[in-house]
Amino acid sequence: QVQLVESGGGLVQAGGSLRLSCAASGRTFSRYAMGWFRQAPGKEREFVAAISSSGLTTYYADSVKGRFTISRDNAKNTVYLQMNSLKPEDTAVYYCAAHITAVPRTSIHEYNYWGQGTQVTVSS
Repeated sequence: QVQLVESGGGLVQAGGSLRLSCAASGRTFSRYAMGWFRQAPGKEREFVAAISSSGLTTYYADSVKGRFTISRDNAKNTVYLQMNSLKPEDTAVYYCAAHITAVPRTSIHEYNYWGQGTQVTVSS
């Protein structure tokens, strides 16, 4: 069992930056690929970024490529999402998720554990 707790959300102006963190419990974190997803009001949850267990492979949604960076620190059982050049359309609840193999996935259905989410609001 893995428990995930996100933090770092908040209110920021367009063009600003935020860094989200996701702290994981358990001794298996370093074996799991991790992902970030988001869900805006009235919309389905969508893929944002994913990272392999080693941190060497990353995937991004086209909408965030070049602005967001996913990273992880296996010694701290934490995955990060650095978000730069934020836009109002980035406003959503952001969730981190764990997939129980080393290879990152982009489909919501392939993730086994989820955090409770953290709100990100970007004002124009």
